[in-house]
Amino acid sequence: MPDRTASASWRGTLPEGDGTMRLGSGAYEGAYSAKSRFEQGDGTNPEELLGAAHAGCFSMALAGNLSRAGHDPTRVDTEAKVSIERDGDGFTITKIRLETVADVDGIDDDRFQEVAEMTKQTCPVSRALAAVETVELEARRA
Repeated sequence: MPDRTASASWRGTLPEGDGTMRLGSGAYEGAYSAKSRFEQGDGTNPEELLGAAHAGCFSMALAGNLSRAGHDPTRVDTEAKVSIERDGDGFTITKIRLETVADVDGIDDDRFQEVAEMTKQTCPVSRALAAVETVELEARRA
């Protein structure tokens, strides 16, 4: 499998500077700054992109796991909320909350929750983010 790439460039000091993040595929390029990361400024931030990666990975993995369990989904929508907090002299991503809704027939809620929880533990981005203190999941069927 190919390696995936992304890049970032930062200009200036942390509080006054700004930067650009790019996906190697060219599908996204956007500005970021201390204000967009730690306040409500224009642009993106690493946590938002991390959330997009986690939501995308989880949605794909849940679709695959539901199919393997004999229940092909029509659609899986996931939102990831990533929390970053001050930690001593730096910052730490302390929590990720995944909220997913799957349109899938023929599966009872207990089995659906079991598949969703297993997916939270095993999707590749979840595994990469194992150091995050709390990863929550709210999963519902449409």
